[in-house]
Amino acid sequence: MIRKAIKKIGQSLTKHLYLYAGAYYSFGLPTLKYFKLKKDLRELELQAKSSSAEFPITKLYPCYEDKNDDAGALQPHYFFQDLYIAQRIYKNRPEKHIDIGSRIDGFVAHVASYREIEIYDIRPMNISISNVKFTQADLMNLSEKDYECTDSVSCLHALEHFGLGRYGDDICFDGYLFGFQNIYKMLKKGGKFYFSVPMGKQRIEFHAHRVFSIRYLLEMINPYYEIDIFSYIDDENRFHENVSISEKNLSDNFQCQFGCAIFELTKK
Repeated sequence: MIRKAIKKIGQSLTKHLYLYAGAYYSFGLPTLKYFKLKKDLRELELQAKSSSAEFPITKLYPCYEDKNDDAGALQPHYFFQDLYIAQRIYKNRPEKHIDIGSRIDGFVAHVASYREIEIYDIRPMNISISNVKFTQADLMNLSEKDYECTDSVSCLHALEHFGLGRYGDDICFDGYLFGFQNIYKMLKKGGKFYFSVPMGKQRIEFHAHRVFSIRYLLEMINPYYEIDIFSYIDDENRFHENVSISEKNLSDNFQCQFGCAIFELTKK
């Protein structure tokens, strides 16, 4: 009897220490959230006694901050660019589409839901995904077999990383330029290039990414491509589709410190 009592006290202490630790490590200032969590857990356990369903509470995982988010909180830049470019590819219906370094769980998944897509990435991929063909490759060093191999390429929020070592690539100050030129070589004449990078005052935030000014991006693009559509995402994560670029925009980068420039281009 005494053993059972001691065991029960020990279990209770363990549970409440775990509860407090979970609240502490999740929130840093745990006191009020701890007592709220304790109250809610007690209510849940009380209701569990009168339920026929068996759902043992095996782990505490406090998530009280989620209630303050908007419904369907979006990850800045990626949600809008991934959905938009996937829609553009669906509309343009290329014979073959290759993606370079974009999000697997965003853009690639969108495209793979309706067609085959090939992806190139410097990192390995050890999972098999329907409608996705994977090639491990460093786009700063393109093989000649890949010259003019496709009529459609995307590189979304990826080129800014080339040469900064973040993803296991070699340090190369001009790595983004090598990647940009190699993507041009991959495309057939008249092919489409869907391209996005961070936009704002030009800089490197090492070794996370580069940020590009609109003026510099146009200097990169104009010798090689016609600009079909320019869109962007501003600092408030608002999407602006198919906008014109004025001299004012060239000066202030659409008033963005860390926006996202999105281009649909055609190879000259």
